[in-house]
Amino acid sequence: MDRAHIARRLGCPVVLVGLMGAGKTTIGRRLALRLGWDFRDSDHEVEAAAGRSVSEIFADFGEASFRDGERRVIGRLMEESGSSVIALGGGAFINEETRALIKQNALSVWLKADIDTLMERVSRRDTRPLLQTEDPRAVMEKLLAERSPIYAQADIHVTSPGTPHDAGVAAIIEAMAARVEAQGR
Repeated sequence: MDRAHIARRLGCPVVLVGLMGAGKTTIGRRLALRLGWDFRDSDHEVEAAAGRSVSEIFADFGEASFRDGERRVIGRLMEESGSSVIALGGGAFINEETRALIKQNALSVWLKADIDTLMERVSRRDTRPLLQTEDPRAVMEKLLAERSPIYAQADIHVTSPGTPHDAGVAAIIEAMAARVEAQGR
């Protein structure tokens, strides 16, 4: 099944979930390009709506306030276009209300990665509020253990490769095609 056929028949946004560093933004951009869809990053959209960075929102208003705004932005993104790939922040899918919105209105894809791959990727930037601690690896290991059972509720599971992201894109397209085929769309 070709990608244009998948895109036409899926009829809903594809939402990428997973821990920070799993490759949601990088793979999401490439997936959108391959499908001929729009790409949206929920963290960037939250920052644009709030007029401040995610780190500033966390510092000034706390995580609960950030998650509330994030849920509203994600809902808006899913309403705006059925032909889009949306990369979520690592904690977005953990929120029960946000997860319910996604399950109802999108196809969710969990990008899984091992702890070493995640740590190598997140160490490239210092803009991650939850990792502003003395032991970022311990935080990531805890998040991985706590969040994996929730991420596992995603419709599709794909291992995010430690090497070229195009392998992740191909795996997602293959899983999407199988899903469309199985649903007879």
